[in-house]
Amino acid sequence: MPQINQLSATVVNQIAAGEVIERPASVVKELVENSLDAGARRVDVVIEKGGVDLIRVVDDGCGIEAEQLQLAVASHATSKIVSADDLFRVASLGFRGEALASIGAVSRLQIRSRPEAAEAAARIEVVGGREEPIEPAAGPRGTLIEVRQLFFNTPVRKKFLRTHQTEASHVTEAIVRLALAHPHVHFPLSHNTRQVHDLPPGGFFERITQLFGADLAGSLLPIDAVDEDVRLFGYVANPTHSRPHNRMQYLLLNGRFIRDRSLQHALGEAYRGLLLTGRFPICFLQLEIPPASVDVNVHPTKLEVRFQDGGRLYSHLLGSLRTRFLSTDLVARANLPVDGEDAEAGSGGGPSAELMRWAQRELAPAVDDDDRHSAWAPPAYEEPRNALGMHDVALGRVDPGDAASRGDIGFRERVEQGRPSDFRTASGDESGLPAGPPAMVRYDAPASLPALQIHNRYLVSETAEGLEVIDQHA
Repeated sequence: MPQINQLSATVVNQIAAGEVIERPASVVKELVENSLDAGARRVDVVIEKGGVDLIRVVDDGCGIEAEQLQLAVASHATSKIVSADDLFRVASLGFRGEALASIGAVSRLQIRSRPEAAEAAARIEVVGGREEPIEPAAGPRGTLIEVRQLFFNTPVRKKFLRTHQTEASHVTEAIVRLALAHPHVHFPLSHNTRQVHDLPPGGFFERITQLFGADLAGSLLPIDAVDEDVRLFGYVANPTHSRPHNRMQYLLLNGRFIRDRSLQHALGEAYRGLLLTGRFPICFLQLEIPPASVDVNVHPTKLEVRFQDGGRLYSHLLGSLRTRFLSTDLVARANLPVDGEDAEAGSGGGPSAELMRWAQRELAPAVDDDDRHSAWAPPAYEEPRNALGMHDVALGRVDPGDAASRGDIGFRERVEQGRPSDFRTASGDESGLPAGPPAMVRYDAPASLPALQIHNRYLVSETAEGLEVIDQHA
């Protein structure tokens, strides 16, 4: 019969680390959250080899007193809650007191900290769960934490890590989420001595621009809606900017990045009819609600939460976005420089080269912005076919007589291709029509008549005001 054994503290901490510390990005998230809870205004993050060899987090927060360092690396020791009731009104990012103990159990952890009132700093080191004595050290106000050789004593866990570049990308995403939630904090990030981000403090919109560029930021629509003690604010992207995935949906709750299916569904419903199937909206939204209205202690990494009144938040998000869309002109437009004489002269030969370049560039199938720098070329243009399977004649201001007299072979070919065979004129034709070309009459195409079709999706027409683009699938 198997015997029941009491697990050692080292094994217990390694098991706990398996729930909290999945990869280097998990370590960075926990350490930076501690820095933010300490009131830091600047948090420097340095990683080497994707964070496997080194993770260094330096902040200018309140620091840890020397006599508290040993308690800081102990399991279930925290300064953020005291009683079980505090779990239902958590206002800080961390509260369980597991992070440092879990990190120290699977790495070589060193902490150096100095409160503002202390004359010198103090340092403690934890190697694979074994604590070293506290030593005095030199250092500025704040805290420095170094994590070296992550998973050095758990090779099975280390084996499941991805490449250094992949792990570094996860660390970068963790910093992006925290930086969006706390735009007032300065976030420098470097990997292998190369600076990845340097995000100076500013407003929420400035932080979005720093991270995602002015092009995306210029398409954002501001949202600010209050419903009693619930405030929803931030930005959503114009439907012209979308992604083939939902990774650009940043929902921030009381300064914490979360994933919530209900809120994501409300976001999708707000964009219903504005996006093609398989496309997802972009959002940067913050929710501020009373801490007692949400339970953040339902997920090991605190990524998922449970709302006291989720239906109210769903309706608030959906209604706020739809109200904003109804008051906004969401029609996509493009400014094309058109010369009147050139347009008149070139209309008989079909769409101009400039128009074709614009149409293929602007109306091409949506491409994820993350892949815009990859090798991609628009598909070759093929003349649209009508319901009979024949090429349509290019529309515009055409004088067939003038074209025929000039010997415009291209024009004749287009006319012959667009004319059913039963009506082609030739000597001895069974149709009974006289031989020779019929009398040609000048024809002016009516306004808004489709000139061409792009990618079997868009109709492009010339109007008196300029160019009109119609999405057939809208």
